[in-house]
Amino acid sequence: MTEKKPNPLDLNSSNFNPNMYLDKLFKESNLKQIMDHESEIVKDTQTLHSDMQTLVYENYNKFISATDTIKKMKVDFKKMETEMDLLASNMASITSFSDQINSTLRGTRTQINKLSGVHTLLQRLQFLFKLPTSLKSRMEEKSYIEAVHDYLHAQRVLEQYGNLPSLQGIKSDCETILVELKKELRKHFSDPQASAKELTESVDLLLQLNEPASELCSEFLVCAEKRLSDQLVLLKDQSEQRDITEFIDLGCSGFLSDLCLVVASFDDMFINRNTNENIENSDIFENFAATELNNFVKQNMQKYFELVQSKVDLEQDVGDTGILVQALDRFYRRIESNTLCRDVDFSAVATDIVINAGRKQCKAHLQILKMHFADSVTKIRQSLTTPKLVSQEDSSKNLNELLSSLILSIVEKIKGVLQDLVVFIQPEINFAQKPQFKDSFCVDNVREGLIVCFMHHLTATARSYCAKVASDLKIPPTLLLLLSKLCLDFQSGSVGFLLSQTDELFQINPAQSAGLTNEYEISMTMQESAQELLNYFVRIQGLNVSQMLRKSVETRDWLHTIEPRTVRAVMKRVVEDISAIDATVALLYEDQGTNTEHSSDSSRKTHSISVSRHQYRSNWSSLTPNHLDSALVSNMHKLFSERIEIFSTVEFNKISILTGIIKISLKTFMECVRLKTFSKYGLQQIQVDTHYLQLYLWRFVADENLVHFLLDEILGSAVHRCLEPILMEPSVVDIICERG
Repeated sequence: MTEKKPNPLDLNSSNFNPNMYLDKLFKESNLKQIMDHESEIVKDTQTLHSDMQTLVYENYNKFISATDTIKKMKVDFKKMETEMDLLASNMASITSFSDQINSTLRGTRTQINKLSGVHTLLQRLQFLFKLPTSLKSRMEEKSYIEAVHDYLHAQRVLEQYGNLPSLQGIKSDCETILVELKKELRKHFSDPQASAKELTESVDLLLQLNEPASELCSEFLVCAEKRLSDQLVLLKDQSEQRDITEFIDLGCSGFLSDLCLVVASFDDMFINRNTNENIENSDIFENFAATELNNFVKQNMQKYFELVQSKVDLEQDVGDTGILVQALDRFYRRIESNTLCRDVDFSAVATDIVINAGRKQCKAHLQILKMHFADSVTKIRQSLTTPKLVSQEDSSKNLNELLSSLILSIVEKIKGVLQDLVVFIQPEINFAQKPQFKDSFCVDNVREGLIVCFMHHLTATARSYCAKVASDLKIPPTLLLLLSKLCLDFQSGSVGFLLSQTDELFQINPAQSAGLTNEYEISMTMQESAQELLNYFVRIQGLNVSQMLRKSVETRDWLHTIEPRTVRAVMKRVVEDISAIDATVALLYEDQGTNTEHSSDSSRKTHSISVSRHQYRSNWSSLTPNHLDSALVSNMHKLFSERIEIFSTVEFNKISILTGIIKISLKTFMECVRLKTFSKYGLQQIQVDTHYLQLYLWRFVADENLVHFLLDEILGSAVHRCLEPILMEPSVVDIICERG
């Protein structure tokens, strides 16, 4: 780089040129500017002069002190010159005396060197003769370093001249002591109290004594294996006596600390030695030692992980989820912070253990939810079988409360479970930040394995009652109705709420997570279960009513019956039971049908049917059996042409439910009548019974023509099976029914 040229126009430069500065100023400035500049320069000059005076004043004492120092140095240098002259004369005298001594001792120097060599040899011989005794004393004092140093100092001489008769005994004694010394050094390997420094010193001394490095490596690991095995046995014994936190702390402070100490000591002794001059093929040995250490660490860590997994499996108390998570976090942090093995990432194994613990905790909570649901259903079942539900008011109050409390208890229980499990993913938990754990725990275990699985269990359990009713007569049909409404209410609100709560608490994004069970799938399962339960409720209630009608037909002697005076009691019981079913269903399902109200139209319908039956009587009485058969066939064709499905799917409303029950009951009644033979009075009793049912059952169905048609078919079947088909007058029938 070129040096910067000095500026002659710079006032502060040593190359300042006043003439050039003035010429430039006169050319570029007017008179006023020149005068102002002059005033400024005068002012700066005065300022500099004042600063100079201040500086001199402040440093006056320093100037005086420097003057005194210079005067003193002049005096000191004069003394130093005198001393230097004296030193020079002394050095000259020493040189002359040295020359005189060298000339005097020149003849005897060779003899002195010979005597010195003999003295050294005698000292060595004396050291050799005293070596066995010295080694023994060192051994007694446990000064192993000095003992090895003494032996190595004499080793070369003993190897070279040990065959001489005078040295054979010494060599033999030293070798015997040396064997004992090696044993003592090896004892440190198995000493649990030995420090890492002592172990390193022992190995270093054994290597100096030419012990095989690979043999020392194996012996050290065998001894370390025994100590670690004792730690594992202790840990296993304490597994059932201590809680999970104490167990993890015991393992970290005991087994893992000892294992880390073994690894660190092994590295210092065999792998990371500063010098490997005592080990042949040191690179090959380091690879061998590293492999041995890795295998050793893998085997022991596998045993430790098995103990931890067993302890986690023993934890059955889901109420201590927070304690379990804290213990697992300590365990994971300790494993993650230690790099024990080069080839294996133990943090991945620790993550698997934590994932298994989370999965097990979710399964335990799932069992609790299942038990809670089973207990709740059992309590409801017991309450439904008690006499408290006899009156309609009590039934209304209790049945609504039972359903509401059941749904509320299930939802609150699930929310409590979610709050208990959310501690697994708290920000301060180390393993919770790992994607491997978070994805598996939140999605697979909590959402799918717990919440979705419980909802499927709820529907499966509810559906199972459909199969149980046939074999378990103690199950009240009302329970089927209640469970059907439970599934329907869950489908309409609780499913979406619980899934959204789960996704929010556990930070699950359904759009980014493939394979998740969506709300629609669960809702459809809930609706299908509700439909199946409701269909089965209708079938069971229809069969219960049908059973009464069937027995009333099969157990009566219709050929020897008396003239009817009243409606049979079983018909009154049928109407009462259907009315009770109607009241119960109305508590849970809204009345969305289109049934007709009591009106003049309904009365006229009843009267017209009675009139038609009266006219029907003369027609039936004039028919031969063949004609009767053809009439029955035509009626059957009419039944199927109307496509009346007895076990059709029921809608979720009261009218549809009652219609299904009545269809099953009347169809059974009709089939039973078709198998009997009636006398005149038996036919008339059937006429009274069907008219009574017509008076009361039409209000429970959506289309009263359905009831009229089925009852006409029953009466028609009775006429066909009657030996003397003569019907009563409609007015008489009305009177009997009103009186009954």
